Amino acid sequence: MIQTVPIAAVDEAAVERLLDRAFGPDRHARTAYRLRAGTRAIAALSFAMIDDHGALLGSIQCWPVRWDGDDGTTRPLVLVGPVAIVPERQQEGLGRRLMETALAAADDAVPLMLIGDPEYYGRFFGFDAQATGGWRLPGPVERHRLLARGSGAPTGAGVIAPRVVVAA
Repeated sequence: MIQTVPIAAVDEAAVERLLDRAFGPDRHARTAYRLRAGTRAIAALSFAMIDDHGALLGSIQCWPVRWDGDDGTTRPLVLVGPVAIVPERQQEGLGRRLMETALAAADDAVPLMLIGDPEYYGRFFGFDAQATGGWRLPGPVERHRLLARGSGAPTGAGVIAPRVVVAA
């Protein structure tokens, strides 16, 4: 039996090994990693999938980011991903189940964004690139893969950056 658990219940090193297997060891050079710099995954939106032996099958993490509009406004966003499944269990719907779990836990008041396949994330989860045309990121991105979901997604020009919360 496969269980979905909070990602905090799983060894962090195991998640890192899974991400290396799923995306390669050069994954840290990607633009999405620049957006996560200095932040921690949002625990309430980050999950792992384990089998009945406790083996890690997949994970999803969500991160606090922000849109700094050229007009001076700032909006919080949640960066969804990475979604990773062990290669030998891909194409079984496990990633879809993890996405559904994270989306069900998300607060509808904060728009979501991700960098991913527009056909897949649009068809199954309602993400699209309608709001993201004016967004700038701290690195390269294929524009059609920059997606958002939620009625509050900012539509103007602005920069996406990590949303770092400083403890007082």
